Amino acid sequence: MALPKIDLTKTNIAIDRLLETTQNPRHRYMLMSYYRHRYLEIAGRYKEIFEPDMTIENPVYHFHALGVSTTLEGRDAVETLYREWTETGQCVMYAEDEQVAVADNFIASTLHGHQFMPGQVLQALGFTVDDPDAMYVYSAHQEMVWPYDDRCRLIGEDVWEVDPEKAVITKCRPEEVITVAMAAEALNPLIKPLPSYDQYVLGKAKASTGARNRAVT
Repeated sequence: MALPKIDLTKTNIAIDRLLETTQNPRHRYMLMSYYRHRYLEIAGRYKEIFEPDMTIENPVYHFHALGVSTTLEGRDAVETLYREWTETGQCVMYAEDEQVAVADNFIASTLHGHQFMPGQVLQALGFTVDDPDAMYVYSAHQEMVWPYDDRCRLIGEDVWEVDPEKAVITKCRPEEVITVAMAAEALNPLIKPLPSYDQYVLGKAKASTGARNRAVT
């Protein structure tokens, strides 16, 4: 099977589309944080994900995908996963055919995900590959729920691979491999700092309330 054409700068296109129609300032702030988190992760800048305006001190991840079923509790455990993925190139991933929905305290999405994975890692997870020194792409349908606290900080991630039996593992030719350095070069211009929560969410909410009150009187 040939690899799909991967343009990392299009990974968050579903978020961009939802932002175009989302007016609620809290929902917009969560979507901007979601957008920033994903590009930071793919670009290997995982440490910035744990900034206090983005993630709570002790996030919890429930992960049932890529041949793994586990729960990661606390920053150390989650950061260890991100570090391992960055060091092995697994942080480079792409979302295709994604649909995103936002509520007051969570973001949900369905997507067809593609993640670069070394052959040695796949072997360790129990998959059969013909070259442990090659890079592969693991492709599968996933569903995710990311809960957020009252200040729009990530509480954790709940990730499910819907039908593992339908996952496709494709061996990459050397020229098809997207390294972390290449991902960072492509995505760094798109990674913007979050605005102040108090000003963006609370300030806009107060302004909106004031406008409604003036309209009533």
